Amino acid sequence: MSPRSARVDDGVGPGSDAGSVGVVVIVYNDADRLADAVRSALAQGAIVGEVVVVDDASTDDTPAVCARLAAEDPRVRVVRRADNSGGCGTPRNDGMAAARAARIVFLDSDDVFPPGAVDALAAAADRHDAHVVAGLCVRRELPRTRDVPWQPHLFTAEVGYTNVAERPETVWDTLSVNKLYDRAFLLGHDIRFPDGAGHYEDFVFTARVYAAGPRFAVIPDHVYTWHVRREAGDPSISLRRDRIGNWLDRLDAHRQVVDILTEADEPALRAAAQTKFVEHDLRLYLRDLHKRPAEYRDPWWHAARGHLAGLDADAVRAAFPAARWAAAVLAARPEPTDLARLAELAAEPPRLIGPYATREGVAVWDDAAPEVWLTGLADLAPAELPVVVEADVLGPRGNVLDLTVHDLHGRLAEVEPSRIDVELRDRHGDEVRVLGVREGRLRAVPGAGAWTGRVTVEALHVAGLEPFAVWDVWVRVHHAAGAPIVTKVRAGRGLGRRMRPDLRNGLAFVQFHATASRSLAIRYAGGGAGIREVLGARLRRRRG
Repeated sequence: MSPRSARVDDGVGPGSDAGSVGVVVIVYNDADRLADAVRSALAQGAIVGEVVVVDDASTDDTPAVCARLAAEDPRVRVVRRADNSGGCGTPRNDGMAAARAARIVFLDSDDVFPPGAVDALAAAADRHDAHVVAGLCVRRELPRTRDVPWQPHLFTAEVGYTNVAERPETVWDTLSVNKLYDRAFLLGHDIRFPDGAGHYEDFVFTARVYAAGPRFAVIPDHVYTWHVRREAGDPSISLRRDRIGNWLDRLDAHRQVVDILTEADEPALRAAAQTKFVEHDLRLYLRDLHKRPAEYRDPWWHAARGHLAGLDADAVRAAFPAARWAAAVLAARPEPTDLARLAELAAEPPRLIGPYATREGVAVWDDAAPEVWLTGLADLAPAELPVVVEADVLGPRGNVLDLTVHDLHGRLAEVEPSRIDVELRDRHGDEVRVLGVREGRLRAVPGAGAWTGRVTVEALHVAGLEPFAVWDVWVRVHHAAGAPIVTKVRAGRGLGRRMRPDLRNGLAFVQFHATASRSLAIRYAGGGAGIREVLGARLRRRRG
């Protein structure tokens, strides 16, 4: 830390003993939320010996909030940078340098720790004699407070490892804030965040940690709450995917990750990081690419192709089929093409829409790109197939879903689909709820390679306890060969908003609409409050 860039308020708080944890909180122009973050750290109890707040040269009331927090609790110390760094890496480095505790954790000013988080991490570090302990991060979608666990498959049980390479899939966990670190380990290996304005500094820092070969543990406990504010005027870096610079920063960070793991002679981690890029990063951006203007799409496509060309062929082949096929389309086409189709292939779960072409009896992307083989399609179990189930909205009341299950290169005909269940899953509940389950028989359409069925959705089925609700429409397609095929329904024709009678709220707006990846969802707005909001939004759009 340069003395010209930051000033540590020495003597504000006491030194920390070897058993305590220091919390490094970074902040820039976030006066309204900083106190909640710091108090969530202090509320962890005696395990937290210090909270180092690094103010990255804020120009709002943040300095005054810092001063009040330091006056309220002697554990709070403030580092005030003279110049804004432009990113998150430099202030975190300043916080590491200023910390005195034997162990540290990181916290952003707009997030919080849940109760007991630091105790859980420290206790696991003691049990496993670990240099690094990671726990579950939960993304909390605001203002609806929908909680979505981040990479939950990595945090199902408590396990200790002598080296991260024992579990290569750990590289999917690129966060720095859901972990507790032995500060001596970080300093001894000179592990720092990239300085300056570059984004995705977490990727690089975490790769440096993994490459250093720490004794490592994971716990299933919820240890960090990441607040996601999609309607914020200045969204977080992870939500700025509509800016081409965001994609280029991500590619640069991923290149650094691969270089770090290569230099550390960690081939398993290197390969896992590249496969993760194909399965996660690439698909994340492909979902929205068809909505971007040409001045975004063209440089995105060319940069993606260049990056893919530098990946190990075995790492790309190791990706699951839908991700592998999407990468193959990019590699084969020099200019952006089939973007809407790629968006659905990149959806979760993936859907492979037509045209369904073959070459020498093997499935290919289409007749114009026969070099893109859909390798692995013939070997997938029925439940793993990227099946398309489409719904047209019909009926005099506009509430009948006319469902069509499309065959996929003959794979469904092999297993004889017989029945379909429709599930309405509440998108904004604390937990995903399943409502309005309907059961219907499927009938084959002769010569069409498809099966059809119908189900009626009443306002009662989509009404929630709140005036507003959003439901994602899923189906389970039952067949004669084991587990059902579970997927989101693709939106077809007949979408729109209808006024419906509602036994609970009198009247309601029920709207069938298509998401960015063409999945079917249902919006509900009931009662006076809901209808006034819908009418007000329509009026605002007309005036705009």
